Amino acid sequence: MFKAGTSIIDISPGKGIELAGYPHFPRYNTGIHDPLFASCIILDDGESKVALVCMDLLFFSKKYVKEVRETVSRKIDIKPNNMLICCSHTHSGPWAAGRLDLEGLEKGFKPDYEYVENLKYKIVELIIKANNNMFEAQIGSGFDNCGKESGIGGNRRKPDGISDPQVWVIGVKDLDNNLKAAFVKYSLHPTVIHEDNTLVTADYPGYIRKFLLEKKPAMIMLFAQGASGDQSTRYFRKDQSFNEAKRIGEEIGKVVNNILDRLHYEQKLKLSVLSKEIFLDLRILPQIDEAIKNVETTKELLEELKNKNASYIEVQNAYLQHIGAECTLGYVKLKNKNIPIELEIDELPAEVQVIGIGDTVIVGLQGEIFVEFGLEIQKRSPFKKTIVIELANGALPGYVCTEDAFKEGGYEVCTTLLSEKSGVMLVDTAVELLYKIKEEM
Repeated sequence: MFKAGTSIIDISPGKGIELAGYPHFPRYNTGIHDPLFASCIILDDGESKVALVCMDLLFFSKKYVKEVRETVSRKIDIKPNNMLICCSHTHSGPWAAGRLDLEGLEKGFKPDYEYVENLKYKIVELIIKANNNMFEAQIGSGFDNCGKESGIGGNRRKPDGISDPQVWVIGVKDLDNNLKAAFVKYSLHPTVIHEDNTLVTADYPGYIRKFLLEKKPAMIMLFAQGASGDQSTRYFRKDQSFNEAKRIGEEIGKVVNNILDRLHYEQKLKLSVLSKEIFLDLRILPQIDEAIKNVETTKELLEELKNKNASYIEVQNAYLQHIGAECTLGYVKLKNKNIPIELEIDELPAEVQVIGIGDTVIVGLQGEIFVEFGLEIQKRSPFKKTIVIELANGALPGYVCTEDAFKEGGYEVCTTLLSEKSGVMLVDTAVELLYKIKEEM
């Protein structure tokens, strides 16, 4: 007898708590545009349980995941590593992990203590509530596409670069065919709303939820971010307004709704979970003289483009490159001063988690992962239905970039402490676990 339980809770911060996502632009929220939520689906095949938790947050530290898992495991019958806790990556929610910006680290900025403590309590209660709301269930999964052809999003480093337009959905129904929950995965930075905003918002995933609530009012939506380290709306959005976030969210929501309407559901499924921790390779930072020179060079280019009245995209890309160079210089200074970098200390080793739900598998990776690695895992997976998500069970000290990206340089490469080997290590570990899961099923 296969069972499921669902729950949802508001995790919006109080007024005045700092917003994460654009650390070079300190922002203390002035109110809530739309609420942030944490949602949970708990599954039980009679032998084991799995909990899926998705939150409207930028990051949620690995150390907090560990605390939540251990607390829940003491209260209900579920193994700690059978819980997946991930983030949507909205850039207009509160901090809930360490930071990499020089200003924040030098000044000792921390996430709001009371907010984080209350958040951990809420997540524990969320999972327990889902466990207490169990019903006999049936599960279905499938995907469709929604990408740059719809003006939604694609590669943010190159307009014609590699992207992942797949919208994956896992639907949960009771035996009376009432749709109870949907787990939605899409690979796109929630950065439609930018650094000039001081209102709390879930960005476009919030509009997916709102759209689906109108179509299927009894259903709870969980939004999981796919591998999107190099995916955004940069070259494809009309502007950076709430109306544009709404348009994008509704376009994705329409695809989700269509998928849900045609899914085939099954009542007998086996659950399997495997996870493994690995130490990722760190990059070698430049000497301080070289780092200073890179900051000066990128600043000169930025000023030159501004003086020439270059396009927004040209200026924005140069600006991000300059910020990246400043970040690298910041890391060098921090290392020279022996100032600890929390995202390096708290988030490593990195966990790779694989959850099998019948013929569907979810691969959970910490941190922000370039899309190429997510697609590589799908390609090498022995399962046709392989859903790869990032920011699962923790963050990482920067982006997981491809070898080509390291050769080209740019914002993501300059702001990471990880080397070009890290992505391959994550992919190989994920594929290893996928084949082990396949053998067990």
